[in-house]
Amino acid sequence: MNHDKIEFRGVGKVFALGGGEFAAVGDVSLGIADREFVTVVGPSGCGKSTLLNIAAGLEEPTSGRVLIDGEPVGGPGPDRGVIFQQYALFPWLTVRKNVEFGLRLAKVARDERRARAERFIRLVGLEDFADALPKTLSGGMKQRCAIARAYAADPGILLMDEPFGALDALTRVQLQDQLLATWSTERRTVMFITHDVDEAVYLGGRVVVMAARPGRVHEVVEVDLPYPRTERVRLSPEFARIRNRVWRAVYHQPAPAKGTS
Repeated sequence: MNHDKIEFRGVGKVFALGGGEFAAVGDVSLGIADREFVTVVGPSGCGKSTLLNIAAGLEEPTSGRVLIDGEPVGGPGPDRGVIFQQYALFPWLTVRKNVEFGLRLAKVARDERRARAERFIRLVGLEDFADALPKTLSGGMKQRCAIARAYAADPGILLMDEPFGALDALTRVQLQDQLLATWSTERRTVMFITHDVDEAVYLGGRVVVMAARPGRVHEVVEVDLPYPRTERVRLSPEFARIRNRVWRAVYHQPAPAKGTS
C-alpha cells in the first residue's frame, strides 16, 4: 500500500504563554508525496514554521503525530535535511569543509566525503569558492552552501524554512531557479515554507495556504504549471491566474472566531 513520504495526522501544538496557552497549530492533516515539492504560505503567526519544526523532530506535537515513510517522528534524523533562513554555517570552516561536516559526523570515508562534497558544490555553482570562508561569500552564496550541505548528507526529505527570506529580490529569483535545477537533478521530497506568494507558486507543485489562530490548512492549490519553471512560466497568464487565487486565499481569509488566540 502506498503512503505519503510525510504525513501530518491531526497535528496540534499548544505553547504556554504567560499564565495561559497559545494554540499555534490546530488539527492539521496533510500528506506530501515522495519527491513532491510542496510550498506552505500563510499570514504571520499561522504556524508554518511550527509545522516544519514538528516534521523535523525539533518540536513535539501536543496532539496528533507526523509520520515519515509511515513511521512516527521521534526526533531529528539523517533522513531529513533542514535549511533555515539563517545560514548556520561554521565561520571557521571553508565551503568544502562545511559541506563535508555532516558526512564527517556520519563517519563517511574521507575520499567519499570529498567526492560527495565536490559533487554538490558543483551542483550549486560554488566550485570556484570551495576553499573560501563564509565571511567572504554573499548571502546567496552562503545559502547555496547550506543547500549543498543538506543535499550531501543524502536525506530523503528537505525541510526549508523561508531560506531566501533575507535575500534581495534579484538574488532570491536566482536562487529559486538554482533550487529547482538542483531538485530536478536530485529529486527529494521538499516542504518549503515562505511568506511570499509568488515564490510559493513558482516553486511548488502544490501550495498549502494556512490560516491563523490556530494554524490550520485553509486551502490547497494545485499548481498546474510545467517543470522546469522558467521566466516564460513566471510571466504567463496561467501563473498570474494561480498566483491571484493563492493571494486571495492568503489575504482574504475570514476573521478568526472571537475568543480564539
